[in-house]
Amino acid sequence: MKLYIKNMVCIRCKMVVKSELEKLGLHYTIVDLGEAEINEDISAMQRERLGIALRKTGLELMDDKKSILVERIKAVIIELVHYTDDQIKINLSDI
Repeated sequence: MKLYIKNMVCIRCKMVVKSELEKLGLHYTIVDLGEAEINEDISAMQRERLGIALRKTGLELMDDKKSILVERIKAVIIELVHYTDDQIKINLSDI
């Protein structure tokens, strides 16, 4: 199951999400900027607890498709600007 998370902008955010998933006993395969892939389906109660824990750190679970798209675009741009050593040779709008 894939979870989409708003305001993930750095490596520390990934560590926070991993920590909160582990506290709830959820097993993740990937935690990346803006999303986390977990092995199991989560109950409404687990989702609510995760949402509350993430809000305390400035992060937020997302369900809205438009918001998810915006966050994915932001994550790609952040990745290109902050974590790529190569100079960007194309317009970001092309990406």
